[in-house]
Amino acid sequence: MNGLYVGVTLVAAMLTGSGFVLQQHAAEQVQDAEFLRLGLITRLVRNRRWLAGIGVMAAGYLVQAWTLGHLTLSVTEPLLTTNLIFALLLAVPLSGQALRKTEIVGALLLTAGVAALSLTRTVKAPSESFGSTSHWPAAAGIALVAVLLVQLGRNRSGGVRATLTGTAAGLILGIGDAFTRRTVQIIDGRHPFNLLGHWPGYATIVAAILGLWLVQNAFNAAPLHASLPAVAAAEPTAGIVLGIVVFGDRVHISPLLVAVQAVGVVALVVGVILVARAPVFSDLRLRELPHAALERLQHPLPDLLSSGPGPTAAADDPGDAGHPEAADPHTVSDPLPADQAITGETAAVSVPPSRPAAESK
Repeated sequence: MNGLYVGVTLVAAMLTGSGFVLQQHAAEQVQDAEFLRLGLITRLVRNRRWLAGIGVMAAGYLVQAWTLGHLTLSVTEPLLTTNLIFALLLAVPLSGQALRKTEIVGALLLTAGVAALSLTRTVKAPSESFGSTSHWPAAAGIALVAVLLVQLGRNRSGGVRATLTGTAAGLILGIGDAFTRRTVQIIDGRHPFNLLGHWPGYATIVAAILGLWLVQNAFNAAPLHASLPAVAAAEPTAGIVLGIVVFGDRVHISPLLVAVQAVGVVALVVGVILVARAPVFSDLRLRELPHAALERLQHPLPDLLSSGPGPTAAADDPGDAGHPEAADPHTVSDPLPADQAITGETAAVSVPPSRPAAESK
């Protein structure tokens, strides 16, 4: 197996994993009422972080397309699951949390599983080929499973909806990987316009759009740890199945190789689950909460003026009796700690460190 192709595939995995994290951070902030509606996309296109995530992921898929056309799907798909490791590395600084031993063990298992599946492809052993391009209807069967999962997810909420929709998205993306492989084979060494007369190019675009849309809906339903394992596991599964059934990827058959590949699959699945369920994926917004709170406090004076004179919530609270600040209409407390109080001409409120702060309205 050419080391160049492996390196390029890992670069593609890094880009797609980083893009997933940036997209989920934006998609989760859209209300659940937009699930499976185009309104979700129209709202996301206004978010710069989501656009950055789409750009990074698109670059990853372009690089990935090149490797899909030159390596068998049973080799590239396991390698692409390493996008979880790169996503984990990006999620750590975004969440401000440290990695646990569980995530480290998961990353090692995932890497070991990928290595086991990849290395067995280079072993000289008896092999069988089962595929034929006449078996493309297998892709329709996988797509039907994805549709059923989406319908089940529509009637659920939270983590269950994210997992079901993420699985459907992964299956569609795996179908798209197979279409991409055929597309690259058609244009390899020929003029790109030659693709206009062949259906795989159009099928690739449709699968990519549907897969991307389902991914955003999965990200919108729950934190990343609920959807990313499903996406990461379903995509290579669909891709490998179609690689064997449609393209005739050779399967090495011997007791030892079958045992090594089985262990590799188990290690890969366990590693994906351990890495993707890391707390850093569920707390990506923690470090931005103080910033959001500051933005809400930038202009509180119009709200105070519109409410007119009268007792404040702090003054009505018997627990604040005896604090003159609660009864002073010209003093509004800052809910942030004293060392984070807003200062400057644009600040609306501030509390000296030595004075007790009453709860604001």
